[in-house]
Amino acid sequence: MQRMTGLLVGAVFGTVFVFVNSHPPLGHSLALVLRIAAAVALAGVVATWVLAVGRARSTGAEPGIGGGGTAGKMFGLGFAVVVVIEAVALFGGIAVLRALSRPEESNVAWIALVVGVHFVALGPIWRDRTIMVPGAVLTALGVAGLVMSATSAVAWVPVVSGVLSGVTLLAGCLSAAGRGLAAQRSPASG
Repeated sequence: MQRMTGLLVGAVFGTVFVFVNSHPPLGHSLALVLRIAAAVALAGVVATWVLAVGRARSTGAEPGIGGGGTAGKMFGLGFAVVVVIEAVALFGGIAVLRALSRPEESNVAWIALVVGVHFVALGPIWRDRTIMVPGAVLTALGVAGLVMSATSAVAWVPVVSGVLSGVTLLAGCLSAAGRGLAAQRSPASG
């Protein structure tokens, strides 16, 4: 259940990234399509969770998502340390950006950067290197947004660091969910 909870959290945050940042300079129609796609992706992760729990109840096995070889608790001490550092970095960094009079768009870039680094840090803790891929992408999107915030492209930072980060999170969650369902089916079909 811990892995499924992690997927749900990731999908919710991905959806929030897309919803909050799908605005001009994106056209209204494209923003609407992106929001609908994010909602459908979130619904897909929720449906996968429901299926995994149902299968687990019928077989008595713990629902999983495939991927890494996490031993023990996902949300143990290592996770707690990473999350505390992440919270300090998020709020501290935003305060520094505000003190430096950086454009408000810099905030979403900073958030993407910190969230990305947090996934990269969790990879070894969870013994799941697959989580490091979206982490690296989010980190790069955050850095790109911070660079863009110092240019005339500042209005596009929410799209690059927000929408694309959300799409990355949702794609990663859907991929992991699909691997998990396939892994649950394998023993029964073999």
